Amino acid sequence: MRRRFATLVRENEVLFPSLEALHVAAISIVVGTISIVDLRLLGFASMHRSVGALVRGVVRFTWVAFAFATITGLTLFAANAATYGDNALFRAKLFFIGLAGLNMMLFHAWGNSRLDKWGAGVVPPGRARFAGAASLALWIGVVFLGRGADPEQDPGDRLLLPELPGAGEPVRVADLHQPAHS
Repeated sequence: MRRRFATLVRENEVLFPSLEALHVAAISIVVGTISIVDLRLLGFASMHRSVGALVRGVVRFTWVAFAFATITGLTLFAANAATYGDNALFRAKLFFIGLAGLNMMLFHAWGNSRLDKWGAGVVPPGRARFAGAASLALWIGVVFLGRGADPEQDPGDRLLLPELPGAGEPVRVADLHQPAHS
C-alpha cells in the first residue's frame, strides 16, 4: 500500500507538483511568521507591540503551517525516499530544522515568562536577540537548502541567474565555470 502511494505521488503529473506547491506555501508561512518574531526580538520591526502580544498573534499560523509543511514534506519524501536520503543538502535541511527547533525550545524555556516584559519599544536582552538572529539564520538556511535539495532538478539549474533584457538565454550557474568558446 505504501509503495503504491509513493509511486502514485512520484509519477502523477498533478499530485507531486501540487504537493510541492503546498509545501513551499506552508514553509513560506512558517518562515514568514517566525521572521516577524525574530525581527521583533532583534529590535528591527514591530516595535509598537510587545513581544508577547506579537508571539501570541502569530503562533497559531506558524504551527498550522508547520503541520502542513510536515505532512506535505513527509509525503514528498515518501515518493523519493532513497533519492532524498542520499541527498546531502536534504539531510542538511533536516539538521537545520532540528537546530531551529532546539533554538526555539531553549528560547521558550528561558524567555516564555519574560515575553510580556519586553513591551512596545523595548529591545529584548542579548540572549533573546541572539535567539532571534540564530532562528532567522537557520530558517534562511532551511529555505536555501530546500531549494537545492530538489531531486527532480538538474544540479546546474538549481540557481538560475535572471535573464537581462536583450542578453539572450538565462545563464546556468554550472555554465559559468565552463571556458568560453570563440
